[in-house]
Amino acid sequence: MTVHAHPDDEASKGAPTVALYHSRGVRTTLVCCTDGAEGDIQNPALKDDEWIRANLADVRANELKASCEAIGFDDVEMLGYRDSGMKDSPANDNPESFHQAPLDEAVGRLVAIIRRTKPQVILTYGDDQRGYPHPDHVKVYEISGPAFERAGAPAWYPEAGEPWQPAKLYYTVWSKARLMAIHNKFAEIGLTSPYDQTWLDRPGHDERITTKIDITSHFSARRAALLAHATQVDPNEPWWFGLPDDATMSAYPWEDWVLAASHVDPLPPNTFEADLFERVATP
Repeated sequence: MTVHAHPDDEASKGAPTVALYHSRGVRTTLVCCTDGAEGDIQNPALKDDEWIRANLADVRANELKASCEAIGFDDVEMLGYRDSGMKDSPANDNPESFHQAPLDEAVGRLVAIIRRTKPQVILTYGDDQRGYPHPDHVKVYEISGPAFERAGAPAWYPEAGEPWQPAKLYYTVWSKARLMAIHNKFAEIGLTSPYDQTWLDRPGHDERITTKIDITSHFSARRAALLAHATQVDPNEPWWFGLPDDATMSAYPWEDWVLAASHVDPLPPNTFEADLFERVATP
């Protein structure tokens, strides 16, 4: 299971990892917490389309469906909240927004989905979101840890179904090593890197990485999923599409994760996992 804030986050964070495991027969579930109604239209070709702006939530729902087909999600679960908008925007105050949702209510909704779909592994957002402190991303973090633990506890939310305890909870992570490898690859093949000094100076979380998944065989899912979000992604944006996929994979062929909580044997010191299901018992 992956837990994301908006339609399109599933494309930019972890799409190749999900595609890889789906290809291996793992059942994959996306939980999307908001409708994306506050998203900016990033595609220049669509910016002036008033119908899209007036119907953005519906448009993004259709984009999400296409993206999930490209990645290979078996289930898509909407948590049912409105997009909260960027930090300190008026949309933060909308009572229907994810930002305004009572914590126990939102955790309970996620627990119900966990108990129904019974994931062994959950992928979510981490505790350090200084680089992009969007209220909905922060809220995803705030509900994911409690839901991971409470899903297996009979005393919590008895109305939400039979308890189910997932084995592992992972955080997405900002890897400085990956950024530098991609930046250097642009120079190596004679292209201009989109990463300016602000990006290059941004601290990474590399010391927290526990798990490195080789996604070479399924990296193309990321491009297809991103392009499915036509309103949110500029197809000519070098940040996303400046390098050919094979060049990106030759520079850095992994997606990185932080094992944040688990109910399995601990990871041996000074080692990386190569599989999200390491040390997880087969049901």
